[in-house]
Amino acid sequence: MNKYVVEGRNRLSGEITVQGAKNSALPILAASILPESESEIHNCPNLSDVAAALRILEYLGCKTHVNGNVVTVRSDCMTRHDIPDQLMREMRSSILFLGAILTKFSEARLSLPGGCELGPRPIDLHLMGLEQLGASITEDHGYINCSIPGGRLTGGTVALSFPSVGATENIMIAATLAKGETTITNCACEPEIVDLANYLNACGAKISGAGESVITITGVEKLHGATHTVIPDRIVAATYLCAAAITQGEVLLHDIKPSLLGGILPMIEKAGCVIQKDSDSIYLKNNGRLSGFKKIRTMPYPGFPTDAQSPIMALSCVSAGTTMFIENIFENRYKHVAELLRFGADIKVEGRVAVVEGVSHLTSASVHCTDLRGGAALMIAALCAEGRSEIKEIHHVERGYEDIAAGLQKLGANIRRFSDVVAV
Repeated sequence: MNKYVVEGRNRLSGEITVQGAKNSALPILAASILPESESEIHNCPNLSDVAAALRILEYLGCKTHVNGNVVTVRSDCMTRHDIPDQLMREMRSSILFLGAILTKFSEARLSLPGGCELGPRPIDLHLMGLEQLGASITEDHGYINCSIPGGRLTGGTVALSFPSVGATENIMIAATLAKGETTITNCACEPEIVDLANYLNACGAKISGAGESVITITGVEKLHGATHTVIPDRIVAATYLCAAAITQGEVLLHDIKPSLLGGILPMIEKAGCVIQKDSDSIYLKNNGRLSGFKKIRTMPYPGFPTDAQSPIMALSCVSAGTTMFIENIFENRYKHVAELLRFGADIKVEGRVAVVEGVSHLTSASVHCTDLRGGAALMIAALCAEGRSEIKEIHHVERGYEDIAAGLQKLGANIRRFSDVVAV
């Protein structure tokens, strides 16, 4: 079993380039099956989730090629419209293939997706939106069967009851080739939505309003391939900032737009860090113990992102005072708390509320990652803990962080990644 071993209490300092965004790359890879010619996706992070998406593409019959952080997808040879249970279970974002496959073949059969266990992440909004565009959907034995009776979706108005990122993306992808105009209201406004729309527009789609609450898509007859560069990952950037802050260090992040972290940077700055921003870089320095963050409420963009809650919670564990977290997106987002307690943190959880009382120091522990962002929180805690910590089940972390151990080493962390030797 792979694990990280961390010797804590090393001050992080240096410069690092932020990887491409996982949450942009995955929907773009799903959408890449629609163009009739080759797409070239740059700044695509080397992650296990991306590898899972490529396995799905190859199962469908697409041709893929990876050269560093450039992924090429050719879909004109695609032959299948189903995704088996084993591939769907590898990641939750696999549901994003539904709209694209349905649009391309007028039918699709997918099993329910897997991924981190963050509690119910219902796909009813995805299905409702596709049905309103003319899809017929049935379920049997854990599979979703979709078809388009008329052979092509028809534009219409889709009103989302919640600004779901995945549902917005799925409906937007499907509507690009629908007849007529589609309007999606109460859309998710995340930067990753804008990035997907930019890729689709580069392929010949007609999408306007991405990044706002109402998106309009005028259907076109066909799409062509395009070259696109994935935006930087704002949650990875936040993780490195927290790692530097908790070790009273300083870091300069390159290839990151500060506007992407609009809900995060003011909070870290208010807690006591010095932050300087340029058009494509962020500098952070922390010379002492931070103040608690008081109250953090996760909300859809542009509010505080749920994915940044876990890394910030790790930082709050050694910040002076009290921080209250209110989780409004996922009901099981506090699974990492039990592991943070092993470091000596003082955290109490009741329902969707977690109260953190900052302690003077953390001590080393052997912990298990519970999910992607929770695993990042454990790494941040281990960096400031006294002694040698072991972090296990790191496959969760590697779903979203490209060689994070090497990145932290570059900043001065004493961290190693290796495999346990299992005695027979």
